[in-house]
Amino acid sequence: MAELIPDFIDIGVEILNPVQPAARDMDTRELKRRFGRNLAFWGGFDTQHVLPRGSAREIEAEARKRIADLAPGGGFVFAPVHAIQSEVPPDNVVGMFLAARERGTYPIVEHG
Repeated sequence: MAELIPDFIDIGVEILNPVQPAARDMDTRELKRRFGRNLAFWGGFDTQHVLPRGSAREIEAEARKRIADLAPGGGFVFAPVHAIQSEVPPDNVVGMFLAARERGTYPIVEHG
């Protein structure tokens, strides 16, 4: 997928949706480094592994990582990669959005 991103930029794409970190070549830090001046990013929260089966600590860590990787300098819409499936525990959905609310308000502040 990442090899196509320069072509998307060339034809005028301004936002990449979804950003699926579990997919090949979709490392969020690298995407921001390479394409963050030309693209905004939408998504990023792993709905395949972390959201359905993650602990509260893993949910928070996933949110922190995606915000730290993609949000600095703007151009990031925090969201699950795809639709939230029925097997996802409601507490995980709430935890995901609470972590995003705590860490993802612009301007992004680095937390220890």
